[in-house]
Amino acid sequence: MRICKTSKWFVPAFSVAMGLVLLGAGILGGHPGDGLFALGVMTALGAVFLFGGRSETIRGLRGDGRDERFHAMDTRATFMSGSVLLVAVIVAYIVSVANGKSGAPYDWLGAIAGITYLASIAWLRIRG
Repeated sequence: MRICKTSKWFVPAFSVAMGLVLLGAGILGGHPGDGLFALGVMTALGAVFLFGGRSETIRGLRGDGRDERFHAMDTRATFMSGSVLLVAVIVAYIVSVANGKSGAPYDWLGAIAGITYLASIAWLRIRG
């Protein structure tokens, strides 16, 4: 199993970059204050990841402190968050349809999740 390690700068830089994207979206959408707030939150999050290097959890999330144990925790956490999100999408679709609406965008979000799952199973089956 290959463990992917990244630079300690990747997650903080990505956080600030996403904050700038959210700022741009806020400006384009006519809500520059929301964009500035999002930039502030994302920059603060990036700072936590950059300066929290003494924490094993922060280093693991950041990528420069990954080992097999953290990789296993990450896999389980990803599975759990994906499962909860999929249940939320299904419930939101049902509520939307029950309220006389089309179910969008929950229908295509559910379809993307289902197709990705099936494609992943096929890919993993072929690989090994």
